[in-house]
Amino acid sequence: MANHKSAIKRARQNVKLRERNRALRTELRSALKKYRALLAAKDATGAEGAYVDVQKRIDKAHTKGVIHANAAARYKSRLATQLKKLKAA
Repeated sequence: MANHKSAIKRARQNVKLRERNRALRTELRSALKKYRALLAAKDATGAEGAYVDVQKRIDKAHTKGVIHANAAARYKSRLATQLKKLKAA
């Protein structure tokens, strides 16, 4: 356990940040799962709506430092490509 005043505060902050990061990561994964299920079901209109939500969650996770900037760009690029293929089919 931390002994110094600053270390005690830092430990409190780490708990809050860990909880926030876990929540953001869970929301992101759930949104991705929902989007991928719509893609698998070949539901183009539903996937289009879900893509907006997924993109928003990816951006928020990147802004908060939960995922790296390149990872966020990669996710968005791949998801958009999958949606484009579904629309073309």
